[in-house]
Amino acid sequence: MQQPIYIIGAGAIGKALAVFLKETGKEVQLLRGSIQDGNTSRERIKVEMADGTRHDATITIATLDNFPVLNGIIVLATKSFGNVRLAKILKAKTGDSPIVLLQNGLGVEQPFMDEQFPAVYRCVLFVTSQLMNQQTVRFKPVSGCPVGIERGRMQQLTELVEQLSTPFFQFKAEENIQPIIWKKAIVNCVFNTVCPLLEVDNGIFHRSEEARQIARRIIVECTTIAITKEITLEAVEVENSLLQISRLSDGQEISTLQDIRNKRETEIETLNPAVVRIAESLGMGEQVTETRLLGDLVKLKAELNNHGFPK
Repeated sequence: MQQPIYIIGAGAIGKALAVFLKETGKEVQLLRGSIQDGNTSRERIKVEMADGTRHDATITIATLDNFPVLNGIIVLATKSFGNVRLAKILKAKTGDSPIVLLQNGLGVEQPFMDEQFPAVYRCVLFVTSQLMNQQTVRFKPVSGCPVGIERGRMQQLTELVEQLSTPFFQFKAEENIQPIIWKKAIVNCVFNTVCPLLEVDNGIFHRSEEARQIARRIIVECTTIAITKEITLEAVEVENSLLQISRLSDGQEISTLQDIRNKRETEIETLNPAVVRIAESLGMGEQVTETRLLGDLVKLKAELNNHGFPK
């Protein structure tokens, strides 16, 4: 049975998914995650594909305070630094409705686990999506996005994947999601630090041997922590993934660089600092020195860009 789909987060991912779902006849509602002013609007949103084709649909965009109850599938496409606040807001609204997190990084599901949500699912995104303006999104699928269980049932996961999948934004059920979460997080530990610090696009790693050497050291540090946590990963596998993404997204800027330039809060805390916190909990803090340094530098760069040098 089809359920209403509530997408929280009216950014590039949320808007693209809303358009694709609307095209397939699904009942979809797009909600702003950070603004609670009660306003509702209808926007004609266009999605531009890499081959030049376009998709568009008229989408209703509202805020969470318009809905005392959210009974359906809840898809979270917001920045992960807002999860603690959103978990508290959604706890009183969602009942037994499943939460699907379209967020990369480590530990992004924890606020929902702490609030005892009954059904929490993690998705690892393998798409690129960028807002060109408020009504236009540039979207490129790389492969189907795996969704796994943090708390829930395999049957429900299968049903969620079926209802959320569209021809252009595809999902797939994954029984063992943790290695995929870690692999993508480690890749992002590289992209979201080296690229903002050098102010270069994602293609730097397949173009530059020097950049690859830096990436290789970060990957080795992070995979060592993953393996200690019994997450099966090989450093060479992660590096190959990084190089593939670098080639496919040559010329594109990573989100953290865009956030810093636009004086927005970044999601770096779920990447390098998250790996460092896990390493320290294992007594292995000295084994992630470069991962720590790059994360600290990005945080400092964002702080200086927002507030300037302290006087």
